[in-house]
Formats: sequence, C-alpha cells, structure tokens
Amino acid sequence: MATKINEADFVAAWVDLGSAAKVAKRLGITERAVHDRAARLRAKGYELTCADPRSPNRGATTAAKQANATVEPAAKLADPEVKALRAQLAAMKGNELDAEYVKRKIIGLSCAPIEPPDWLVRRGFDGKVLGVPTLFASDWHWAEVVDPQQINGVNEYNLAIAHRRARRMIEKTVMLLRDCFAGAQYPGIVFALGGDMVSGDIHDELAVSNEVDIMPCVIDLIGVLAWCIRALADEFGQVFVPCVSGNHGRNTPKIRAKGRNHTSFDWLAYCMLAREFANDPRVHFLIPDGPDAYYRVYGTRYLLTHGDQFRGGDGMIGALGPIIRGDHKKRSRAGQVDMAYDVLLLGHWHQLIQLQRLIVNGSLKGYDEYAYSNNFGFERARQALWITHPEHGITFSMAVNVDDDSERGGSAASEWVSLQKAA
Repeated sequence: MATKINEADFVAAWVDLGSAAKVAKRLGITERAVHDRAARLRAKGYELTCADPRSPNRGATTAAKQANATVEPAAKLADPEVKALRAQLAAMKGNELDAEYVKRKIIGLSCAPIEPPDWLVRRGFDGKVLGVPTLFASDWHWAEVVDPQQINGVNEYNLAIAHRRARRMIEKTVMLLRDCFAGAQYPGIVFALGGDMVSGDIHDELAVSNEVDIMPCVIDLIGVLAWCIRALADEFGQVFVPCVSGNHGRNTPKIRAKGRNHTSFDWLAYCMLAREFANDPRVHFLIPDGPDAYYRVYGTRYLLTHGDQFRGGDGMIGALGPIIRGDHKKRSRAGQVDMAYDVLLLGHWHQLIQLQRLIVNGSLKGYDEYAYSNNFGFERARQALWITHPEHGITFSMAVNVDDDSERGGSAASEWVSLQKAA
C-alpha cells in the first residue's frame, strides 16, 4: 500500500535534508515520487529550488549542474528561501484541522479509540435479564415551530413542547422497561442518536420560522440531551450512545459526501456531549466521521444511519419502497467489505416502522405543515424502543409516544374492548 505523505511532512524533510535521495529514504518513497511531489508543490507556489536534471527548473541550470542528481543542500540555500520554506511549513501545520485534531485538541476528547463497552456483548446472564434495551432518538428538529392552526389542530410543536416531550420520552421509557416488565434486569441501555436533532436553516421558511437562531438552539439541545443521558445512566447504570448526523443540521447549501459531519451541528453537539461525559465511566460514545455507525449488541449487528440517502416514494407503499431499496444496496456494499449487519436503523422519514431487518424511527416533532400539505398519513410524535436478547435478538418492540391528548386536540375515553352493535 502506498504511503500517504502530507505536504507539511514533505516540506519539512526537504528543508532539513535538501537531497532527493535522503528525502525519499526518510519518507519511505521513491526518488521519482519525491520529484513528482516537488513539482506539484512548485505549481502551487512553493519555493523549492532544485539542481536535479529531472526537475522542472533544469532549463535554468548549467550542463555541469544537470549531471548532478542531488538537490541543492538546504544549508546552501539563501536565508530568504529558508525563511520562506519554514513559514510555508508553519502555515500548513496551522491549517491541518482534520476531524481528529478538532475532536482531540480543540474539543478535548480522548485519543483512545472508542470501542463498544463489554456489557453490550457479554453473555451468561441469568433468566431475569431480558437483554439490552435501545431507545432510538432522532428527528427532534429542535427550535422548529409547528402551528396547529395550519394543520387542523392535530399537532403543535415549539421549544417548550420539545422540552416536555424529551422528558416524557425518558419517563415513559423507564415506565415501559420497569413497570411493564416487573423484576426485569438490564446490563445497560443503548441511546442511539439518529440525526436531524436540530431544525437548521436549510430552507428559507425554516430560517424565518424557527423559534431561535442555530447557536442558541444547539446550546439548548446539548443541555437537554445531557439530562437525558444522565437520567438513563442513573436508572440503568450504563449508557452506550452511537451517533450519526442528519441532513437538517448542516451549514452548507447541499449535503456533502466529503466531510459531511464536519459541517453538521448534530456532530458538534455529539462531540460536546462526549466531552461533557468524558469523566463519567457509565457513558460511552461512538461518533464516526462518516454517515454510518456500526456496533453489536450481543450477536445482533446494527448499522445506524440517518436515512437521507434513501430518496423518493412509491405510490401506495410510500416510504417503504426507497427504504427497502436503500437497505438492499447498503447490505450489498457492507457484505463486500466484511461489515455485514443484521438490522438497519434509520430516521429521516418521521414514521415508525419496526420490521425484522430494519427499524425506521418516528420523530419528536410529530406531524407538521409539510406532511399535511403533501397529504402524508398522520403520525404521532414518538420514538422507537426495543430489547435485544442475548440469544433471540430483538424480542420486544415498543413505541414511546411522547405527545399527549391536549396536543392532539383531545381524545374520548373508551372501553378496553367492545363489540360493534347492530343498527
């Protein structure tokens, strides 16, 4: 495999050694590669002088110099040239802000690789352990406003309601896992964050109608998510938090394939949360730089993605068409690179679909003006919850409904079971 040499290392070797042969030996590449790299740097404006007959500057040298295949020693370069090279080298090092630098140096995360905690894959529990529950949180669209008057009063959403729904999500999750499964034990809980956590300003109408600007929105969201994680850790002991970014939190006109997460406020919020819990041994994060997160709960392999890669719709079956086609393509690609998965997790579509091979999440926001104007089916504000058993995989799947009757215009009480009466 070819060695990848960045520009800063190359220029540093050039300044220190001044010989193509020595530079090639230090960097572990061929002399031809040294000359090719030097030519590219000259084209970009770097002042690299060379007496080598293969260099682009050979026309300016004498025949005697052309016979010499070595680069002019750095010690013999004029002082201005040395200063210029060192200034260029310092500038390049200052501009190298890749994802690892941002996360490790600026945000202050540990440089140790993040591995799923042992309790996710450890077996041998007694019969009281139902498995590991997963609470899937996505599509919160923090700071978006849904006006009930524009959708016949079936839903309402703003920051105050968002705060209540986030708290209700945690409370109902605890109730479902503790009260509905009396005496059950859990080694911990997975709190998957699936993106579109903020509304963002990607559309003109959102930029105008959002309740607050993006920076106060992100700060408020981080505080709420930190409370959620801390509450889950207090209740279940251990929390594993895999995270992927969505398409709404970006600060670019179009979603990017390169550096997708580094233009996302979702990713920024995740990194700040990881720093918040850096000294809490109960909480572990998985924050990939790409769009997908792979992890395993016991023997069940999960792939978490946002779902904006799947586009279109198919008549009566709606979102299922593009989702199933997208799942098929992902499985094919994953199998080719030895990263096969059993269950695909995605949000984006704002409708809860829990199948054997894929789980599509609902939203905290609920039904909105866009869904209403496009005649999409009504969907309550809810998030997915399920349990992964050590031997049987996904056993219990539940919806965590986070809205209430007052937000949906009220509902009449009914008997627990009834028969249709004859006319």
